[in-house]
Amino acid sequence: MNFYSLNKQAPSVSFKDAVVQGIAPDRGLYFPESITPLTASFFENIEDLSNHEIAFLAIRQFVGDEIPEAKLKEIIADVLDFDFPVVELEENVATLELFHGPTLAFKDVGARFMARCLGEFSAKENNEVTVLVATSGDTGGAVANGFLGVKGVKVVILYPSGKVSDIQEKQLTTLGKNISALEVDGTFDDCQRMVKTAFLDEELLKNMQLTSANSINVARWLPQLFYFLFAYKQAKSKGKDIVFSIPSGNFGNICAGVMAQKLGMPCKHFIAATNVNDIVPSFMKTGKYEPKPSIATISNAMDVGDPSNFIRIRHLYNDDFETISKNISSYSFTDEETKEAMLEIYNDCSYVADPHGAVGYLGLKKYQQNHPNTYGIFLETAHPVKFLDIVEETIRENIDLPEKIAKIMDKKKKAIAISTYDELKNYLLTK
Repeated sequence: MNFYSLNKQAPSVSFKDAVVQGIAPDRGLYFPESITPLTASFFENIEDLSNHEIAFLAIRQFVGDEIPEAKLKEIIADVLDFDFPVVELEENVATLELFHGPTLAFKDVGARFMARCLGEFSAKENNEVTVLVATSGDTGGAVANGFLGVKGVKVVILYPSGKVSDIQEKQLTTLGKNISALEVDGTFDDCQRMVKTAFLDEELLKNMQLTSANSINVARWLPQLFYFLFAYKQAKSKGKDIVFSIPSGNFGNICAGVMAQKLGMPCKHFIAATNVNDIVPSFMKTGKYEPKPSIATISNAMDVGDPSNFIRIRHLYNDDFETISKNISSYSFTDEETKEAMLEIYNDCSYVADPHGAVGYLGLKKYQQNHPNTYGIFLETAHPVKFLDIVEETIRENIDLPEKIAKIMDKKKKAIAISTYDELKNYLLTK
């Protein structure tokens, strides 16, 4: 399987090179040259397959022969060592919990999968790779944990100062070893801009092998399609049209859901639920894509003003606005609406949702106003404890710290403050 740049000004590359490069030389995102649907029998008998079997059958066409099948199965078993339960909250409304991994966030799967692929590639060639990643919240912790101790790989994480939660910051600044954190005086968009600039800096590229662990990287993005197949496996017996509502920031997760649909997964519709960073909801109204500076919200992982993966979604639907509109709805919600939803979910369903999950819930409920007979699944992308202050303040209850979190809270933060690209470049060249 080869991958081509969506800017179409760079050569096609193998899965391995797409992973190692992260982004194409023409600054385009890599995309697989073909998508072969899974067999009808796969979906007919999906209840009889283990999650490991489902994941292997879904991902192997994209990996190709870059990783031997036995090794790929080993990687999948290592990555998927926790559960992905669909929890029904009320009739026709359920949540897919994606926070049972080591950093309590949905990004654990993609980060760990990429880390193991990159470790496999670097071990064969004995080359050191520097992973450069921007985070608006959970990516940093998931990447830090996934790559911790991986030989031949150094990780540099950029995060916006004061715009991630205390727990998120601890997860990405306390590990040490091959993990470094840079605290940026700016927004997530500033962090992402610095990362993209680094990939075009010829002086940097002459001195090191850079790659990204954001969802622009195919090894971070593609494994996210597993979630939707796991959810379908659990919800299939309902016998209803399934719709997914995905809290969306950089749009990698919903894009992976569309990939699962392209593989043949029966799915009626996707809802892209956002906070007030409403670039895509505005696009769905006007047909015009107009990025703008991001706004800080309580659902900080979605504070993105120019979502990188939306170009992949447009490509999957041949950039046809009518086709996109038939398959995807997009709604935005304020912080106040998000808090009201968190309280409603807690009072009515005795369920504690994080702010991102609450946005997904709102999107689902809005869609179901006109489509009441659908079975709706909204994605709960992070454990509510990661947003402890806002959750406890909203539901007026204390929630316990999981052991995974409690043991890092007393660790000392280690981060280097930067404010310009030149500072980042100097750090990379001298570290």
